[in-house]
Amino acid sequence: MVTTGKDPVLAVVALAGGNDMMNNVIPYTDPHYRDLRPRLGIPEDQIVPFTDALGFHPSFAPMKKYWDEGNLAIILGAGHPNPSMSHFRSLDIWATCDPYDMANDGWLGRTIQALDPKAENVLTGVNFGRGLPRAMAKEAVPVASVGDLAKYGLLTEFKREHERSEALDIFGRMYAPLIGTGQVDSIIRRTGIDAMTGAEVLVTAPGKYQSDVEYMYGNIGEYLRDMVQVHNAGFGTQVMYTSSPYNLWDHHAGQLIGQSSLLENTANNVDAFFTDLRQHSISDNVVMMIYTEFGRRAKDNGTGTDHGAAGVTFVVGEPVKGGIYGEYPSMKLEDLDENGNLKHNVDFRSAYTTLLERWLGVDAKPIVGGSFEHLDLL
Repeated sequence: MVTTGKDPVLAVVALAGGNDMMNNVIPYTDPHYRDLRPRLGIPEDQIVPFTDALGFHPSFAPMKKYWDEGNLAIILGAGHPNPSMSHFRSLDIWATCDPYDMANDGWLGRTIQALDPKAENVLTGVNFGRGLPRAMAKEAVPVASVGDLAKYGLLTEFKREHERSEALDIFGRMYAPLIGTGQVDSIIRRTGIDAMTGAEVLVTAPGKYQSDVEYMYGNIGEYLRDMVQVHNAGFGTQVMYTSSPYNLWDHHAGQLIGQSSLLENTANNVDAFFTDLRQHSISDNVVMMIYTEFGRRAKDNGTGTDHGAAGVTFVVGEPVKGGIYGEYPSMKLEDLDENGNLKHNVDFRSAYTTLLERWLGVDAKPIVGGSFEHLDLL
């Protein structure tokens, strides 16, 4: 386990919809790239090389700084057995670690329980976005979901403070009695108490934060800014999660413009996130993983790409040992799968296992469902 003397924090960002690895991390010296991408191939003079064979999409250029610093790990060919080209199913597999069956709970929910088995801190895990993500769902594991930290709280629509206080008092008394004997009753009461506690604590975070770092809004920028505020406030949060809007990265058409815009937004916001952490001197115990549920079809369809299999995962942060992990999947026609997709060569559960055991210091096997190879990225 890597240690900084502080509790380790894992920030997870999902690029929902299927980010195209081939135009994000571009194998610009491989002639098969131009054969497969006659219309969508990025012009060589626009590519941002970072090795003799690989380069970033020009809109992803802000991330090269982290590569140059040795703090960016790039996992090529990330995926899993029994790939599905359904967004719903693929997102579920990455959320539950089960490529074969529908599991009941998520890997981050299990992680939060391993970190805080008695649920003593209702803010060990926080989701930044609406609702409860599948990855964080687990019975009896409290998770706060924050849509907008500046407006976060319970019953905030009450304009008069005394009306809100009276309503909260009623809410509190409703959940205050001893836990009932029924399982459902117990869960409802505990959920209500946790919601009150988490809301009243989280609402104090913005008042402890000042920054002149500029984020690009409209994708994940607001949520990454809110993550910094929560981390800065010192609530003991160790697992933070956010996702771009559902299927935002699903570029069956218009990919040249669409992916370029999203890569620019993502790269600039991740850069703003770490710049913000560094300016507050709280960056040394944060590691971020950025993933997508699948890559795209190797051959373009003219203006876009269809659902694929193998993709790219990024891990970034000061404790990260930068480099390439895994090999770029072969783009030879005979090496593609029956659907014309790149084959995965790194099981995504290896990335999870590495982060769980070497960073968060918990046993990964019950969380990911078995033993998987560690990647030497921490």
